[in-house]
Amino acid sequence: MTLSRRNFLAGAAALSAGIPGLRSLARRPSPVAVDALGPLVPDPDGIFDLPADFRYTVISRVGEEMDDGFLVPGRHDGMAAFAGPDGKTVLVRNHENTIGAGGAFGPGNRRLARVPEEKVYDPGTPGNACLGGTTTLVFDTAEQKLERHWLSLACTLVNCAGGPTPWGSWITCEEVHMNANDTLRRDHGYCFEVPALAEGLADPVPLVGLGRFRHEAVAIEPVSGCVYLTEDMFDGLLYRFVPEVPGELAKGGKLQALRVRGAGSLDTRNWHDFTRIPVGEEIDVEWVDLEDPDSPEDDLRHRGFLQGAARFARGEGIAFGNDSIYFCCTNGGRAKKGQVWRYVPSKYEGTRRERMKRAKLSLFVEPNDETVMDACDNLCVAPWGHLVLCEDGNGTDQLLGVTAAGEIYVIGRNAGSHSELAGATFSPDGTTLFVNVQTSGLTLALTGPWERAKAV
Repeated sequence: MTLSRRNFLAGAAALSAGIPGLRSLARRPSPVAVDALGPLVPDPDGIFDLPADFRYTVISRVGEEMDDGFLVPGRHDGMAAFAGPDGKTVLVRNHENTIGAGGAFGPGNRRLARVPEEKVYDPGTPGNACLGGTTTLVFDTAEQKLERHWLSLACTLVNCAGGPTPWGSWITCEEVHMNANDTLRRDHGYCFEVPALAEGLADPVPLVGLGRFRHEAVAIEPVSGCVYLTEDMFDGLLYRFVPEVPGELAKGGKLQALRVRGAGSLDTRNWHDFTRIPVGEEIDVEWVDLEDPDSPEDDLRHRGFLQGAARFARGEGIAFGNDSIYFCCTNGGRAKKGQVWRYVPSKYEGTRRERMKRAKLSLFVEPNDETVMDACDNLCVAPWGHLVLCEDGNGTDQLLGVTAAGEIYVIGRNAGSHSELAGATFSPDGTTLFVNVQTSGLTLALTGPWERAKAV
């Protein structure tokens, strides 16, 4: 579906004339707080550089045999931490695998036969097993030791990121849109729910109401139960799912897309001077309803844009914190090096009364300098309120912190490869920051004097 010239010019004209509801705040740059944790010290083992007095532990490697007899799959991606029994931390981790090899089932995928049929979402046709899914890990932060791990969702595809729920589960997202064909037995492009504290495999039930598209991540606003979803496409939308029953997503609800009031079909990517949105200004927003969320033609973003929804540059990580929803756009900004947006929900979020007090959207950071930030991807909110960003850029990727003032500082650096970093998440006790080195197939646990960052 092609965007009409009329809609494109209307969005550009609205911005150049001033967006109704846009509130000017103190415009600010995005400087680097280089001394927040101190300079990085090269790792003698060549895995991960950290500031002085910080350390890492490799807690999981691709190919290791887990407690259930399956193997740790490769391509570690999004992840979240939950409070487990006896003070332990439970991690649920995505694996962005496709079809073929590198999954949990070993050579020839022979171990797939051990999975009960009802726990397999899509085994694929012979020789074409779907190898995405999730694993669950139990970790003791006091001992900095992995206690056990197992496969927790089987035979989905390209499980990229997702997000934790307030009721103790992980929503995992397929970053793919594929219809059943000669290789696949089922459609793909869905979200699935994995209970964090349950042993064994989750029931592979697609959450159809959350839409079918190239999902990246989700965040849930705990008061309303609304679910916010990013789309990893250069012309993607920001979606909201308003559930019929908060906390029971499989029972359905309404899928919507964000629209800027007074500026329909607004391009937020800041790729063009005449549609440049400044950092730190609040914009009134509203939501448009989307029909046919199952979208067999993969056209949700096109239909939404023609209905006036705003366009974003590869929406990636998203998280709730500080009473806000933060999300990354990997190649947003003039230099296409990434943006972080902030969405402040309405007091009446998801109800008919929300027009009485509109939600606000603002561009939180956009450095346009790859030495500061290069392709922000997954993110989480630290216990002290700062953001933690994973880079997926060119060359060496870093783990970054972002203060409330939008200052960016370095937490760590991948010293072993050019792999992206993913899945940053803090343990519930605040002592340990977990992160994945994707193509290396490593999960790291980072510890140290985090109070240095709290003081910034």
